[in-house]
Amino acid sequence: MKNTTSTNLFISILFLLLFSSSAQKNQDSEIFAASRTLRQEEEHAHEVHCSRERSRAAWKINEQYLMSFVEKERYEISSKCRLHPDNDLFRDQERHKIHLDINEWQCGYCKKSFRAEKFLDQHFDNRHYNLLNVSGSKCLADLCGALHCDAVMNTQSSKKKCNPAATARNHHLCEGLDNSCFPTNQGPSARRLNELFLHQFCHSHTCSGKQKPFSRGGQKQVHVFYLAISILTLMLLPIFYVILYLHQREMRTGTQELRRIQKVGQKKKPS
Repeated sequence: MKNTTSTNLFISILFLLLFSSSAQKNQDSEIFAASRTLRQEEEHAHEVHCSRERSRAAWKINEQYLMSFVEKERYEISSKCRLHPDNDLFRDQERHKIHLDINEWQCGYCKKSFRAEKFLDQHFDNRHYNLLNVSGSKCLADLCGALHCDAVMNTQSSKKKCNPAATARNHHLCEGLDNSCFPTNQGPSARRLNELFLHQFCHSHTCSGKQKPFSRGGQKQVHVFYLAISILTLMLLPIFYVILYLHQREMRTGTQELRRIQKVGQKKKPS
């Protein structure tokens, strides 16, 4: 009887040891899997060597100083052109930004909200990096040298000396971009846009400083300050006219009363 009890106790202890060992292995396996997933996410996040900020600046320059002319010419940019929307690595994510209020941005993929655009950018990098198509040369920031991103972002000091070698490289990049997007053999519209691109971007790549970028102008944007002043003026204008009307009516009433007083004073008193 004692031997049976001892055997059962031994089996129970052995079972507990095996169970605890198996549970520990499962826990270790889960921890390893979680750490591996996190490590893979970090590796994927570091695979993208493209500045989102500079890509955004290049896209804004493209939109403001080029696309209005392209639309006016009714010209369709080829997908081979690096300024085509499909060739912007971050274009889909930028389209999924929802700006609800001054301090409220929302992710169009998962509807999560953020206080600032930079936090939404970090969210895209950490959670939705798998949606980026990293195949091919789709980093729009690589074109910043040709498109004068530094001038728009104010990252280049006006006192900085001009580097002839860098200027020559940017000029060459600019002309190559122009010829690939607007081949002169594609008709009158392409030739006009080719010439415009040279004036807007390429000719200013010089150390002489005689020609500034975006010489042909761009989309007319209403400044927020002037918009606010216009709205305030429209609101105050009716009030001004009401006050002016009341003032003139009061002046007329006062003049009529003064005339009555004068007439009464001019009557002769009975002798």
